[in-house]
This record gives sequence, structure tokens and C-alpha cells, in this order.
Amino acid sequence: MQHDEMVALIRNAALPAGGIWADLGAGTGNFTWALAELLGPAATLHAIDRDGKAIAAIRARQARSPAAAPIIPIQADVTQSLPLPPLDGLLMANLLHFIRDQPYLLRRLLTHLRPAGRLLIVEYEQQYPITYIPFPVPFARFATLAAELGLVELRQVGSRRSPSSDRVLYAASAILPISADASD
Repeated sequence: MQHDEMVALIRNAALPAGGIWADLGAGTGNFTWALAELLGPAATLHAIDRDGKAIAAIRARQARSPAAAPIIPIQADVTQSLPLPPLDGLLMANLLHFIRDQPYLLRRLLTHLRPAGRLLIVEYEQQYPITYIPFPVPFARFATLAAELGLVELRQVGSRRSPSSDRVLYAASAILPISADASD
């Protein structure tokens, strides 16, 4: 998928400019750059991936073509404790479908979000496991997870066919309520 297509996929999340975000499972940073474009130069993004080569690729890409916002590459496993400040948002593009215990991981990761922080995901609209999508998260499954976690304002913000697999990708966002009463 090209950069403009990634931006288009998440653009309708109507993200406020700026803030501190983390792209979890960032890979080489393709969605990190798309998010940076939407958030603008007042944002700071932490690009986290466990693969040292992916983190090195982000650093090399920054040297060649800086993103629209500062990016801090961090080699870390998102299933472990993460060295993050309080965040305004979390992006997880094609990460959840690799996680067996999705509720547990999401619950732990949401502790990094400030009240009213956003969770933005990109996943396949895939119902059944396949080799490269072992734990699918179709939108209906994400809606159930979001409700269980007390997230509000859940909405699908984009979809498109993946050029590499011909499977439908969707983007969705949800917000962590300001207080527990906000979800009532």
C-alpha cells in the first residue's frame, strides 16, 4: 500500500493535531509516517517494534526523509512493559491479529492512554485464521473488545482492499472515557 493510501485509510479518524502517540508493532514505519502526516509537526510519535532491523530501517528513513512529526524509534516487545509517557493515542496497524489474548494486551496497553485518549487500529476484515492472520480481528470482534474494555465512540473510519492479499483492511477508532462514569 502506498503512503497516500495509508493516510486515506486513517484520515477519517478526525484526529486532533499534535499530541503524543505510539505506533505499536510499527515495522518499518509506514503507518507511522501516515499518522505523522495527519497529526502534524506538534505531535511526537514513538515507533515501537521488537525487530531491530525494522527500527534501524525507521532510523535510516528518518535520515533520508523526516516525517511530518518527530519519531522516536524504540526496539521493544509490545507484549512486555513499555517505556512510554502518558499517551494521547495508540496506533496498532496489523498487530492485534498476531496476539492470542487480545483483551489482556489491550487492557494493559490502554493504561498508557490519558483519559480521552484514542485507540486507532488497522486490521483485516478476516473471519477465520490463516497463516499470516492467526487470530483475526474483524470489525465485529473489535467492537466487542472495545465494549468489554469500556471504550466509547467506536467507529469504523475507513476500509480498502489490500493490494498484496486482496483482503479487506479496515481502520477503526475508539476513545478511552474521561472517567468510568463516561461509559454509563
